[in-house]
Amino acid sequence: MTDRVGESLARIERLDPRLCAFIEVWDDEARARARTVDRRLPLAGVPFAVKGPSGIRSYAAERLIAAGAVPVGSTAVPGPGTYWQTWGQGRHGRTVNPYRADRTPGGSSAGSAVAVAAGMVPLATGSDGAGSVRIPAAWCGVFGLKTTNGLLPSPDRTGLASAGVLARSAAEAQPFLRCVLGIPDTYDAMHDAMYDSICDAAMYDVPAAVSLPVPAVFSPDLGYARPDPEVAEVVGAAVERLVAAGVVRLVRPGGAGLAEAPRDHPPAPVAPLTPDGPSALAEPFVLLDPCEAWTTVRGGDLSGGAGVRAAEVRAENDRRLDALFARTPLLLTPVTPNRPHGHEGPGELYSTALTWAFNLSGHPAASIPAGFTADGCPVGLQLVAARGADVSLLDMAVAAEKHAAPSAPPAPRKALPVPTALLTRKAPTAPTAP
Repeated sequence: MTDRVGESLARIERLDPRLCAFIEVWDDEARARARTVDRRLPLAGVPFAVKGPSGIRSYAAERLIAAGAVPVGSTAVPGPGTYWQTWGQGRHGRTVNPYRADRTPGGSSAGSAVAVAAGMVPLATGSDGAGSVRIPAAWCGVFGLKTTNGLLPSPDRTGLASAGVLARSAAEAQPFLRCVLGIPDTYDAMHDAMYDSICDAAMYDVPAAVSLPVPAVFSPDLGYARPDPEVAEVVGAAVERLVAAGVVRLVRPGGAGLAEAPRDHPPAPVAPLTPDGPSALAEPFVLLDPCEAWTTVRGGDLSGGAGVRAAEVRAENDRRLDALFARTPLLLTPVTPNRPHGHEGPGELYSTALTWAFNLSGHPAASIPAGFTADGCPVGLQLVAARGADVSLLDMAVAAEKHAAPSAPPAPRKALPVPTALLTRKAPTAPTAP
């Protein structure tokens, strides 16, 4: 038990001065807990990190500790001074993207994503109010899950934020979800295999509960976003791989969410990638742009015209999503319309454009690695399921992650100070450093 925690702490000591993923590291406490943990517990001795200074008091952290996991530190979140939250401030400085040091890792679960991506911990807790788990997961090339709103306790009074997890893979996130949901301990054997080293779950089979191919609707923009063409291409290629591998079967929305987009903001045209690719089913699934509604709900004042408009957008999007999930179990979209931005900020673009709709609606959503842009930036594919279908969503993500990303990432540009070990790692597994 102490070996796993010791290895985690050694990697943090070696890598964190460069990546700046942690606010605090609890070296002595973690080693003491690892020595005394009950070895019969399902996650005995598994090191994990918690998001931010208050993360150790979260319900998820309490459940993980009760299952024998050992918290080793708290991870970086955004500091003061910016309206945008896709960055982090660690104890050694600003948190950097482990694939592109000149880019942000996303946020607000910035440090959690970097700690997992660099192999400092096998999993980390997060919270997601607009995409704060899924965006850093996508930009750091790891798995991220936002649970159904209200499924787990959350201190967010607006109801937008829900608990989440970041892990090297969806398979490695399964014990987390089972622990926090109190699902019976049927995963002891998985634990033994998964954590013999820090983590590697590539050997796991597709769960028997998943019937393949899974019917799915693909929307490249939800009718209102403006994805970077290269990001859209990477995601479209990932969906094609899932279809070719027999993991998903693309279906038409069947009338759900086909309302005409606003005339001043029509859906972005999407050229077919191949004659039988994702765009061959070109009936668009469209939601109303949730930007104003999310902002109003987040502000807490639902009176007046803004509150009425927010309620209308929320109700209409709920109607469309309910109709969709009555017909098909899975919705696929890009996680973000953009690639990781620089440390100076995202500019005019909302990185949350494709994620915050599901904070308003409450649906569980996950990010799995989809591949890389030509300049070496990770891209995520978002999987969305019906409310309460978190376990099924995770099972579908396990099935999908084996085929979504290409076999290897492109080499980062030579001018960037990126760890050389990143040049040899295979996607979708995360980067390591010497």
